Amino acid sequence: MENPTLMIAAMAYPNIDPIALQLGPLAIRWYSLAYIVGLLLAWRYCRWLALKPPARLKPEAFDDLLLWATLGVVLGGRLGYVLFYKPLHFLDHPGEIVRLWEGGMSFHGGMLGVFLAMLFFARSRGVSFFTLSDIVGCAAPIGLFLGRIANFINGELYGRVAEDQNLPWVMVFPGGGAFARHPSQLYEAVLEGLLLFLILFLAAQRGALQRTGLLSGIFMLGYGLSRVAVEAFREPDDHLGFIVSTITMGQILTVPMVLIGIFLILWSRRTA
Repeated sequence: MENPTLMIAAMAYPNIDPIALQLGPLAIRWYSLAYIVGLLLAWRYCRWLALKPPARLKPEAFDDLLLWATLGVVLGGRLGYVLFYKPLHFLDHPGEIVRLWEGGMSFHGGMLGVFLAMLFFARSRGVSFFTLSDIVGCAAPIGLFLGRIANFINGELYGRVAEDQNLPWVMVFPGGGAFARHPSQLYEAVLEGLLLFLILFLAAQRGALQRTGLLSGIFMLGYGLSRVAVEAFREPDDHLGFIVSTITMGQILTVPMVLIGIFLILWSRRTA
């Protein structure tokens, strides 16, 4: 944005130490804890949902899926970031690909990783992929919420400079210049995490599990619309900027999710 108005008031950025616990040379970061806690909570929630009608899967199935999903999230998320956002950088510095502790994960890559993990798992167990994805989709916002909170703690992926510097919730981020910015990580935590979780929870309670593919479609559509909306406030990656006009890479990667979500919701009407 050009010539932002002079900052008059802004919420103070909390400056939380990104290291949650230091044990000698071992540093446990909030970013890592977000992934671990998110996966564990999602696992327990999936087990609980599996007991709901029509109960086509046993809760124990998600004990085995947890390892598959963890590998899918970590490997897919990292490879997605490497390929979608910084391919040339990592081509010149391949050794940095394994430095997960430095951050750099792609939701879209992680989603593809989990998709493949669920696909192989469903085929090995002889169950419907969408029966599995309906339950996993309901739990995914848990990890999204915690991941965005970790992004906020790290002071990364912050928003654009606010046109109105007097908004009570904008803040000056370390490394983000002198002007107050939108805390877009918190916008995403609310929309992709809390709100989407609530919508899926209510839908599941009202019998959406009976319609194979419906909850998967709601998740895809809900996440897609949330991400497209928040990208309007989020600062584009420095090395990418805007791809076309004001369109970002995050929006481009999310459009297919919106279309797939709409298709699944319509398709699920045939499975009622």
